[in-house]
Parts: sequence; structure tokens; C-alpha cells
Amino acid sequence: MKSTLNPVFLLLILAFFSCSKTNEGAHSDGYAAHTHERDQDLTKETFSLETLVDEVKTVPDSIMEYLHAQHHSHKVLERRTVPPGYESKELKFWSEYAADLEGLPTINPGPGEYVHVMEGYKNGYQNLVIGITETFPGGAPPMHTHKGEEAHVLLEGTILYALGDTLFTIDAPYIVNIPPMVPHAFKNIGEKTANLVVIFPTNVWEYDVLGYFPFKEGE
Repeated sequence: MKSTLNPVFLLLILAFFSCSKTNEGAHSDGYAAHTHERDQDLTKETFSLETLVDEVKTVPDSIMEYLHAQHHSHKVLERRTVPPGYESKELKFWSEYAADLEGLPTINPGPGEYVHVMEGYKNGYQNLVIGITETFPGGAPPMHTHKGEEAHVLLEGTILYALGDTLFTIDAPYIVNIPPMVPHAFKNIGEKTANLVVIFPTNVWEYDVLGYFPFKEGE
């Protein structure tokens, strides 16, 4: 007797194998993405450092030395600013109010510490400066001060702070308040790069480096 396959049954079989192959491909792609994420080196920069520039360093004068002497006992070594050459934006459209990190200068204040700097007067702000750091594990800026207050914001990571004469460790998420002229520094003691956001109610990036480093080797 000659048997024939039901056409509907044939279509069901083909659909089953087609779905199985699709799911297998999706599983493979998902596994590849997971493997890539797992193998990614999280101790490297999150953003490009191609816009790295040298900071402008100024020798302190008697007025600067007198100002610092009123607030702490450390010697002031130099004042650092972002170099000129970045023109103020002519903001005609709302879309131009967004600043891409690739268009901002990047500085290297200390070993393993880079900052993408948005100066207010160059980007349409009246009284605001923001920096986003690439603080590698073990990275730290020098001990320093600012004439105005500062806020630090971190969403993920663990940081060792030196604030005034106090050392403390804090896990993200957090906001740290740093008053004007208070000596401070921080060190990434986590296992991956920390993108710390620093905020100043001023229009120019500026800080004074002190002749004291608060962190010991291996701390």
C-alpha cells in the first residue's frame, strides 16, 4: 500500500526545525555577547582619551600662599588650569546644548587619573564646571584645593578619600560635599575604573596642588 504524508504535517515539521535553528542562533549570539562582556577589561578607560592635553601650571605667588596659610598647613606647589584653545560655543539650537565627551579636553592630574573637563564659559553655562573621571584601580589625583565648593558623585565603585585631616572609605552610590579650600584627594580602591563626576559652581576649571600626598603604598 502506498502511503502519503499529510501536507499540513509536513509544514509543522518544517516550522519546528526552523524555530529550533533560530533559537540556537539566538542562544549562540547571547552567549557570545555574555562572553565578550565577561572578558572585557574593566580596568581600562570607559571613554576615549584621545583629547588628552597638558595642564597649564602656574607658580604660586605671595597672595596664593597667604590664602592657603589661612586654611591649612600644607605648602602650595602650583595652580593648574585647562589650556586655552577651545572656543566658547555659539549656541543657536537646543541640540547644541549637549556636550559630547569626545569634544572636551582631557587632563591627567595624577597617576591613573584622567578627567574629561566641561568648562562652563565654553559651553553656555553661567556658573558651572563638570568633570568626568577615568580613575583606574589604584589611580589618584594629588592632594589639592579649590577656591569654591565642590561635589563628587559616583554611581558605582569604592573610593578611599582624604578630606581635610580625615581618611575614610565609601562605597557608591554617593555624593560627597567638599567645602572651599579644604585639602582633599581620593584613590580608587575598587577593581575597575571609576567614572567619578565632579561638579563646581564656577565657570573655569582650576585647582591648587599641595606638597603632601595622603595615601601610602598599598593603601
